[in-house]
Amino acid sequence: MTTQLKPMAQLQPNELKKSLVPRTDLPYLLKIMEIDTSSKEGFLASLPFCVRDTTAGTENEFQAVVVGKRHDLDLAITIEESNYYKNIVRRAASGDTSRKKMLGLERYLNHRTDDVWENSWVRFPRKTLNTYANHIFNADLKADKTNPASALRSDAQSFTFIKENESFVRIPVSYLLKLALADALGAVEVGHPLVRSTGEQMMAHFSNDNTSPEIFSFYPVGANGVESLGQRLAKETLIRFLFTQLLVQYAQKKFCLKEQGQQVKIFFSSSPPLMQKQLNDNISDSFYRSLFMSPCLSGWTRGQEKHEYMKLCHTVLSRSQLNSLSKLREAGIINTNLVVLPNTSNVCLANNGTHISMGSLKLKRLLKDPGSGYTSFHEKYLGDLVIKIKEHFLCLFPGVYSASPLRLSFEDFHPEKALGFLPHEIDYTHLRMIWRRWKRKAKIHVFGQAITPFGPVWLDRLLSHSFGLKGDFIPDARLIDYFVSLMSTDQSPSLNGAPGNEAQLKKDLSQMGVYDERMPLYQLVRIRKHAEMGYTGFEHRYFSIFENLGSDMGGAVDLQHLITALAYHYILTGKITHEMIPDTPDVESERRQIFFCSAINIPTCYVKTKTRNLFLQQIVAKIPKTRVSRRYPGYTRIRLLDYKKTLIKLIQTDGKELVQSFSMEATLSDLGERIRDPDTFSVAGKLNRGILKKEKKKDPMRFRGDIFNKKAEDFYINDLREQQMEESFAALKKEFHQMDVWVSHDQSPHREAIKTILGEKDLYTFLADVEAGVLDHSLDLIALKKLLYLIMLYVNMENKNATSPPPVY
Repeated sequence: MTTQLKPMAQLQPNELKKSLVPRTDLPYLLKIMEIDTSSKEGFLASLPFCVRDTTAGTENEFQAVVVGKRHDLDLAITIEESNYYKNIVRRAASGDTSRKKMLGLERYLNHRTDDVWENSWVRFPRKTLNTYANHIFNADLKADKTNPASALRSDAQSFTFIKENESFVRIPVSYLLKLALADALGAVEVGHPLVRSTGEQMMAHFSNDNTSPEIFSFYPVGANGVESLGQRLAKETLIRFLFTQLLVQYAQKKFCLKEQGQQVKIFFSSSPPLMQKQLNDNISDSFYRSLFMSPCLSGWTRGQEKHEYMKLCHTVLSRSQLNSLSKLREAGIINTNLVVLPNTSNVCLANNGTHISMGSLKLKRLLKDPGSGYTSFHEKYLGDLVIKIKEHFLCLFPGVYSASPLRLSFEDFHPEKALGFLPHEIDYTHLRMIWRRWKRKAKIHVFGQAITPFGPVWLDRLLSHSFGLKGDFIPDARLIDYFVSLMSTDQSPSLNGAPGNEAQLKKDLSQMGVYDERMPLYQLVRIRKHAEMGYTGFEHRYFSIFENLGSDMGGAVDLQHLITALAYHYILTGKITHEMIPDTPDVESERRQIFFCSAINIPTCYVKTKTRNLFLQQIVAKIPKTRVSRRYPGYTRIRLLDYKKTLIKLIQTDGKELVQSFSMEATLSDLGERIRDPDTFSVAGKLNRGILKKEKKKDPMRFRGDIFNKKAEDFYINDLREQQMEESFAALKKEFHQMDVWVSHDQSPHREAIKTILGEKDLYTFLADVEAGVLDHSLDLIALKKLLYLIMLYVNMENKNATSPPPVY
């Protein structure tokens, strides 16, 4: 019996559509992806994201403060001179409005013992800019930077002012970095064209579309046989962090910031500053945006349009937080009308994280070749499945490799505040489960019954003092207080492999008042499409603060690299398919709740005993100790510690050959120690020790929430920043020593350029001479410029050695 095929013209629309869908069966995928099935070794070596196939880059979001007296600081001056502040004072004096907001603003402006002003702009005389820096500044003020005849931005006057007949510049710290680099490049000492050309390329990496400075990798990295991908990416980040600190030191001296009463500090910190939260509680959302939303002077051809977009993001996220109240009521978590209404302005955009992107050279090559058979359809189909697989492993990262410790006092433990954006990220069942177990974990019990705050702060503090209600400690609060992952809707799954599914989900969420179609889709792991980014791979968006970039960031990147390769191994051996991980909100929420429990440090979670997620079912079946839940019929109770240990064993067994080829045995052993003894080895534990280093009491719960959180901020601003500068300089010395060896056997322009900068002095001697000055911020301008130029040469060499042109990560 034979089957008669219909001619194409006779096919019905649904049949025609189905006939045009590219093949995704396993034999076809193995063929078009050039997977070698003749041997185990060949199979592993031909996998996407194997050791030699992967490149990586990083975007770091830093926190910035300016230290100085109120009368010298732009933030304080801007508030005092604003019509908003003047109107509040006038209306409070006339009795037309409550004095509460005016008193709140006065406290914000006056009650500072450390003179630290979070995300303040800086002011300095324009005459301190040299000709080239002035040229860059003028160009960045244009409405359209691609058009030389373009008019200025309509807000261009906001960035300059006249004081005592002298022209001044006022700009955010994020843009100060670019101007400092431009000024250094415009100096007569620049000397060699390699320095100038490389420095001009590096300026584009100092982006600023958000409240805080954002700086992405100067070059992509890959494993080189000696160092792993994580080690190389951590090293690039360290040197970029040091370069940023040198630009701050340069700006301090060259732009006379110290003489103007301003000291800039840039550092790793993930949670919004406490004082910025306090200010946000006393101003409108519109005024908050005018103070803290970046003007986008750098990194965008139409900066003012991007600025308007960032204001949209703030508006949408603020609205989403308000909309979460109705979800909490529907979930049964809020049962009365007694709630603390969130402000109409949200500070979550002041959360700062590290985004780590990985790309596959092989898949990029296949996508560029029209004859390969591997298309954007396959990129999306496989990419979504890889993300679903990887999400099962993400609980290994929060608090373990990165963290943002936070103490919640009892009066902070309102569900509408503590649960953050979780109502939009997991379903009601898991939301209720998390809230019940979080209350059980927290120290908010009276006679064995958990109680939450009533609302009036004075009453809540009285209860806290009377019954010893302390609240809780969270290892990675950023992941709760930020919109890290949008939940799919029943009609629009985001990871089913269908092209365009993100757009449909955003449309659904916009109609629900949760999101806006113009914003990118927030996800824990986001696919990076070749057609849009120039590379194909994944962006990992769940990293907060690394205590030690070499061991913490390096280990996290290596583990994520291994998990990515393992995901492709699962797919291309036929062990996991899309059908095994259904694309429904409840299945999606089921796996993600484990990640959020890890961030909060809730010890247990519940999984449906007959879950439709067959991959999760396989993992749970390997956990040695589980039990059927008495509280939730049809659910299995698992301990997170056991789940994490099982994941490590799963990697060691299912990915045995991959672990060997990646040389990951030591990394997995280190991961086991971090999980078994978090107080000693995890990043959350190490940060806590640093924060409380000078205190006799080492337990965060022994401190009030505001006191511990202020100590944490001080630690990030000072001790951690200095510690990471030392780590960065050590990495630079090692790299410059290697560069010295290279150029001594090379007649390349780099050898000539180094001689132009240093004369007869060698690199290592120069570094020894300047190390103390760099670390104590006392280096003079001439030495600063030389060190900046040498790092630019190093970046030039790394770019030339990169396996592909530097993509935008």
